[in-house]
Amino acid sequence: MAKKIAKKTTGTAKTIRARATAAVKAVAVKAKPVPAKPPVARKGYNKTDLAHFRKIILEKRKEILEELETLKASMMDVTTGEYATENSTYSLHMEQGTDTMEREKTFLFASREGKFLNYLDDALKRLEKGEYGFCLDCGTLIDRERLDAVPHAQLCINCKLKRGK
Repeated sequence: MAKKIAKKTTGTAKTIRARATAAVKAVAVKAKPVPAKPPVARKGYNKTDLAHFRKIILEKRKEILEELETLKASMMDVTTGEYATENSTYSLHMEQGTDTMEREKTFLFASREGKFLNYLDDALKRLEKGEYGFCLDCGTLIDRERLDAVPHAQLCINCKLKRGK
């Protein structure tokens, strides 16, 4: 009797495996792979326009680098090559406060220029990738007038207004 139960259990397990295998094969045959959708080709600016924008970006980048060099020179001590802590050794207390305020203003300007330089570099990368001129939020083409005014723009005017910045 034990042999009958063992044989029956083994037979049942084989039947279950066979049915499961058949079910998997049936599903595999029915489920055909869905072909991937080709990327939607977006019509962007032509090569002439892109060259125009690249020229604007490179000119602005050059201006920023010159400005940063000027700011750096005004912050550095010419003799030591280190950042100047005070403009003169005979400064009075009030003049030291003014000097400190001027240095802080210069650092702020340098920081802003550096941030702008990063935006321009990002725009150049988008130009290289073929992504330049498209809004990062909605994907539409940014108006030429906007890119002429703000060549590093990443958003169309509608998305920019929605963000409220």
